[in-house]
Amino acid sequence: MEGIEKKKILKEIIKQLHSGLSPEELKNRFKNLLSHVTSTEITQLEEELIKEGMNREDIRKLCDLHIELFKESLEKETVLAPPGHPIHILMEEHKIFINMAKELLNNITCYLEGKMNEHLEKVKKLAVDLRNTESHYLREENVFFSYLEKYGITEPPKMMWNEHDNIRGIKKEIYEYLDKGNYDNLKDASFRLVEMLSTHFYKENNILFPAGMRTINEIEWVKIRKEFDDIGYNFIEPPFFSGAAMMEEKVMSYGEEHSVNFETGNLFFDEIEAIFNTLPVDITFVDRDDKVCYFSQTKDRIFLRTPAIIGRKVQQCHPEKSLHVVNKILNDFKEGRRDKAQFWINLNGRFILIQYFAVRNKKGTYLGCLEVTQDITEIKKLEGEKRLLED
Repeated sequence: MEGIEKKKILKEIIKQLHSGLSPEELKNRFKNLLSHVTSTEITQLEEELIKEGMNREDIRKLCDLHIELFKESLEKETVLAPPGHPIHILMEEHKIFINMAKELLNNITCYLEGKMNEHLEKVKKLAVDLRNTESHYLREENVFFSYLEKYGITEPPKMMWNEHDNIRGIKKEIYEYLDKGNYDNLKDASFRLVEMLSTHFYKENNILFPAGMRTINEIEWVKIRKEFDDIGYNFIEPPFFSGAAMMEEKVMSYGEEHSVNFETGNLFFDEIEAIFNTLPVDITFVDRDDKVCYFSQTKDRIFLRTPAIIGRKVQQCHPEKSLHVVNKILNDFKEGRRDKAQFWINLNGRFILIQYFAVRNKKGTYLGCLEVTQDITEIKKLEGEKRLLED
């Protein structure tokens, strides 16, 4: 069967599911018409449905249904990633996290039945472990998704990111119920976490990851692994990855031989970089086309940034729920309605100020947006004066 005809039939099946027909009603038709369907075709199908106007939230819900419909075919596909490969790392973490969630559910159930403190202590420890799973999602969102988007695979990562936020929401409920001693609700949230992780990881393992394996090249996988390592791991120690013979990257060094002349002086390239990285703030610059062009590498960066985001649309660096705010700020900057926007939040016990500035040239032409993030916890405590240098 030709690819075009296969896609046409797949789209028809998805649309019928959307109209209310059950997967069971369509399963026989699917088996008769298609003997093989790849994850790449499913990924492309989702992209096409979004372009045709289907709501992204409908696609996300629909994905749960067509996963069941296509399950037998999808299970024939195997992601071949050796130990140390970024995909192998992510899939190994999937196993750990599913077991963690199931163990949490089992222990809170046992505690409710027998009120034994050992089960409650185990629940508390598992809740701490759940907090430490965040690096997994950050690696996907800030690195892996960025590379997929470079190959035009944009909709599946958006849906997976939305599900990441749903997972975070359930985890937050678990922490709150545990703190309040509301163990019945904690059990319910734990059950929902097991279900959510099971379906989410299945989609990634059988649709998203195979799509990445087919598109991302060996050199890029080495770069991805390096960026994964920079973010770090909590539950595994990945072995050395030699997938592309660990290619040697030629990095141009300007050092002291090149300088930039400003109206108020001149600086060498290495001085400029060092100054940006020494500032007591984190900065990120997005150009007039909304593409991320630069971020500073301060010692204690507040929000994660990785080289994979360079060239990425800033809208793709944020979850769906906050896009309207991002676009509002950028549109106001471009149309001259404002030059600054700022927010402040409490993050892990620290008070964080986040500011956005419209960057314009002398003629007032919009060049881009500068994000400046600063931990002002200690600044807020300042009183009186200090005029002497202390040891």
